[in-house]
Amino acid sequence: MTSDGGLRTGRRRKLSSEARAAFWFLAPALGLIGIFFVVPILASSALSLTDFDIYGIGDLGTVRFVGLGNYRRLLGDAVFWKALGNTAYFAVAAGVLSVGAGLAAAIAVQSRLARFKGLYRTVFFAPYVTTLVAVAVVWRYLYQPRQGLFGRVLEAVGLPAIDWLGDPLWAMPAIILLAVWKNFGYNTILFAAGLAAIPASLYEAAELDGASAWQRFRHVTLPMLAPTFFFVALITTIGNLQVFAEPYVMTRGGNPLNATLTVVMLMFKEGFRWWSIGYASSIALVLCVVVLAATGLQALFWRGRRA
Repeated sequence: MTSDGGLRTGRRRKLSSEARAAFWFLAPALGLIGIFFVVPILASSALSLTDFDIYGIGDLGTVRFVGLGNYRRLLGDAVFWKALGNTAYFAVAAGVLSVGAGLAAAIAVQSRLARFKGLYRTVFFAPYVTTLVAVAVVWRYLYQPRQGLFGRVLEAVGLPAIDWLGDPLWAMPAIILLAVWKNFGYNTILFAAGLAAIPASLYEAAELDGASAWQRFRHVTLPMLAPTFFFVALITTIGNLQVFAEPYVMTRGGNPLNATLTVVMLMFKEGFRWWSIGYASSIALVLCVVVLAATGLQALFWRGRRA
């Protein structure tokens, strides 16, 4: 055997041993992903093709295979389309406001003039880690038409009181405002980290070239923050499309007149209130497709921007 052949054989053995080691290191994580992610998806897919309900829990013999019947019912369900529209409204409005507020707060925190930056980061991040139930109690009081803070402000400027959580027109905007206030601190931390990673020499060079503050922000900050923007937009969209806790706590699950009913809330009601588990599974899979489509479109958009 030539020396080159021996070297190639040695490299293959080394790569093979490294691959085996990598597999055993990854095996526990892959096993957990399979148990808690792949298996539930497969089970949900199977249930969505049946009329599985509370009777099926006691006797599997009562479960019938309905094929695509649940999906045909879903596409013809006006309540589902209402929930999907509400979810899209929440995802877009809350996403834009949350990302914008997070970026603005991060720029303010990272400003050269800002003092006590650590304190401000803590203040902005505190709502994100605060229990939603505690936050909801405070915000429900703020939303009281007459006794709440917002009602008092409207009264002070001579405007009529608004039933924020009881009016179908204002219920979703009220929940969006709560969600933005509670979640934008997480985006602030991510944007602050992205801003801190931008070399100061780029701003100095742009300033020497006579670039204004807006031009430096547009041509230096935004392009350098593109990876952070992509990550923040992605996780914000995924989280907003799965919104559940806010309407559940604030409006008791979709009231008034389903104005705050979301897809996850509808899935919860069908599966755990009415025990239509097969139908709820079809809702879950349709939502999964919507989330994948939304994330895929965002990935294509950012890839096109980079190109």
